[in-house]
Amino acid sequence: MKRFTLFAAVAALVFSSVSAQEAKKDTTKQEGFIFTTVKELPITSIKNQNRAGTCWSYSAIAFLESELLRMGKGTYDFSEMHMIYNTYMDRAEAAIRTHGDVSFSQGGSFYDVIYGMKKFGLVPDSEMPAGAMYGDTLSNHTELSVVTDAMVNALSKSNLKKLQSTPQHTPVWKEALKGAFDAYLGRRPDKFTYKGKEYTPKTFFESTGLNPDDYISLTSYAHHPFYEQFVIEIQDNWRWAKSYNLPIDELMQVFDNSINKGYTIAWGSDVSEDGFTRDGIAVLPDVDKVQELSGSDMAHWLKLTPAQKNLTTKPQPQKWVTQEERQEAFDNWETTDDHGMLIYGIAKDQEGNEFYMVKNSWGKSGKYNGIWYASKPFVRYKTMNIVVNKNAIPKEIAKKLGIK
Repeated sequence: MKRFTLFAAVAALVFSSVSAQEAKKDTTKQEGFIFTTVKELPITSIKNQNRAGTCWSYSAIAFLESELLRMGKGTYDFSEMHMIYNTYMDRAEAAIRTHGDVSFSQGGSFYDVIYGMKKFGLVPDSEMPAGAMYGDTLSNHTELSVVTDAMVNALSKSNLKKLQSTPQHTPVWKEALKGAFDAYLGRRPDKFTYKGKEYTPKTFFESTGLNPDDYISLTSYAHHPFYEQFVIEIQDNWRWAKSYNLPIDELMQVFDNSINKGYTIAWGSDVSEDGFTRDGIAVLPDVDKVQELSGSDMAHWLKLTPAQKNLTTKPQPQKWVTQEERQEAFDNWETTDDHGMLIYGIAKDQEGNEFYMVKNSWGKSGKYNGIWYASKPFVRYKTMNIVVNKNAIPKEIAKKLGIK
């Protein structure tokens, strides 16, 4: 009886130990990424662009709102629709003026907002909320685009010798287009009351203390000289805004310096890569290194079918691309101008790898409720351009660019 009891006890201990190890394995497997915040800057609430290709407005306005938080001006909630309405009108005019050589679409750039706040002003979101004209709280520009795309494309490609004007010398097509935008986006306010004071969009912008001249665009491509400005050759840069060109190592220095000095970053990136998941992670797995780890769990993952293979669910070796690899991806249309977001912090995973904390505009989606964690390798490879406050640039780099 005592021998049986001892055997049972030993067996129970062994079983318990094995079970604990298996449980630990399962927990590790389920944990995936575990992030610890290193530096986090204040941001405004997560928005949802929904069914509208207007990330440029949401991200750039989020950037301005964060700038005001940094400046101690309090929390603002600007209307994305006001900026979208005005930008759509300008883009339509450019498309018609160039007979369609400038495309007309929902897309845009950060510069549309930097330029727009000075030209059009800003208004509170309460004055032009998304979706209000069709009884919703979110944007849906699908039907709007069917209407306006047809109008702009028909005019820009027409054989008309002359466009009709009103007696006030305003092109009639502009009045027709305004009617569509009024119906779907809402009328632009001439003046409004905010916190007990009356403003126009321009005086409201002026009251914030924001200075458009403080903000510059940076990029990193070798087909133009470094430390000079050039127009990034992408369709949504239809205003032909210029960006300063930096070697990729120095551009990455700007990222870190900005966050560490308290400045957020408007980030334009390619999000069509497999490494940019819909679950809040953006990584650049190094498949070659993974293949070298013969017999490891990583090697097991590579034996899965393409549909099953996923190297983005937990820390894995990542690729640190060269300037040449960045250039090749841009030249071959592998890096595309997909999406604008806001970088507002730095975090580390459980293995010490650094990630940037990203505010997206897809609502409270993903594992982190609307926040993404983008690895430095991913950002290094897939950044199209960024907009930062010029004071966020390291002094030695600003000097090379001639920025004071």
